[in-house]
Amino acid sequence: MTDPQTPNPASRPPSVLFICTGNTARSQMAQVLLEHHAGERFRVQSAGLEPGEINPLTLKVLKERGLPTGHLLAKGVRPLLGEHFTYVVTVCDRAEANCPIFPHTSYRLSWAFDDPAAAQGDEEERLAVFRQVRGEIEDRIQDWLRQQA
Repeated sequence: MTDPQTPNPASRPPSVLFICTGNTARSQMAQVLLEHHAGERFRVQSAGLEPGEINPLTLKVLKERGLPTGHLLAKGVRPLLGEHFTYVVTVCDRAEANCPIFPHTSYRLSWAFDDPAAAQGDEEERLAVFRQVRGEIEDRIQDWLRQQA
């Protein structure tokens, strides 16, 4: 008999974990954009192999679109290794090459995007790169959601 307070895992929405190297830009954008476009269809998290601080330009380009960022926190993958994820999605080549095995994962996907944090120039030039990567991630998520329908 199950505890009535414990939700049945089969009744929960599918879960998605986005992983990049630092969990400072691409994976954070992917998390927010999937939350925005899919609503409550998925439980979404992001993490990094070597977590750092969220890049201020990541927050800026998300806020430009009116997307919430207050819940974002850069975190590492290690504490998540035992969790069940329907999808683990790496969003950079380095994360794909070095991603640990998540034994309770149904699907592993690789969506490599350029690192906007590597952009050079003044703030406006770097913002343009962050906006471009945000757009690429958003397009990929929307395509993927259409395939899930």
